[in-house]
Amino acid sequence: MSTGPQLVPPTEPRERNWMPLAIAAGAVLIVAAIVVFMLEHGKGAATVTPVGATPDAYAASLPITNVVMSESGNLAGGKVTYIDGHITNSGNKTVTGISLQVLFRNAANEVAQNETQSMKLIRTRDPYVDLEPVSAAPLKPGDGQDFRMIFDSVTPDWNGVYPEIRVVHVDAK
Repeated sequence: MSTGPQLVPPTEPRERNWMPLAIAAGAVLIVAAIVVFMLEHGKGAATVTPVGATPDAYAASLPITNVVMSESGNLAGGKVTYIDGHITNSGNKTVTGISLQVLFRNAANEVAQNETQSMKLIRTRDPYVDLEPVSAAPLKPGDGQDFRMIFDSVTPDWNGVYPEIRVVHVDAK
C-alpha cells in the first residue's frame, strides 16, 4: 500500500566555496588599480613655484602677447579653462623649454591659485588643436609661436580677471 510520495531526507548543507568570489574580487581590484595608475601617471607631477620667486633671467627676452582665455565643458560635466597667447624669442639664444607660473587672484587681489606648467606650443589648429613641448621645435632667436595652457579646474574664488603669467624657468642653448 502506498502512502504517497516518498520524501527524501534533506542532505546536510554544503559549505560554500568562496575561492571563485575571492579571485573575482582580486581581479577587479587589480584592474581598478591599473586604471587609476594610468590616469594619474599621465598627469605628471603638479609643480608649485613660490609666488615671490624671481623670474628667469632670460624671461625679459620672451614677451607674451595676445593672451585670451576660453572655457569649454568636458565629458564629466565640468569646465576646462584655456589660456592661449603668443610668445616671441627676442633674445640671442635658442629656447628648448619654458615653465610658466600662472597666478589666479581672488576679490581681495590675493593669490587664490598658483600653478606652474611647462609651455606647450600650438603646432596645428585643424582639425583640432595639437600641442607639443617647446623642445619638439625650439624657438630660435626672432621666432614667435602661439601657445596654450590647459586648466582642468580653476578655483571658485577666482575674481575673473586674467591671471598673471610669468616665465619662471627657461632652458636655452
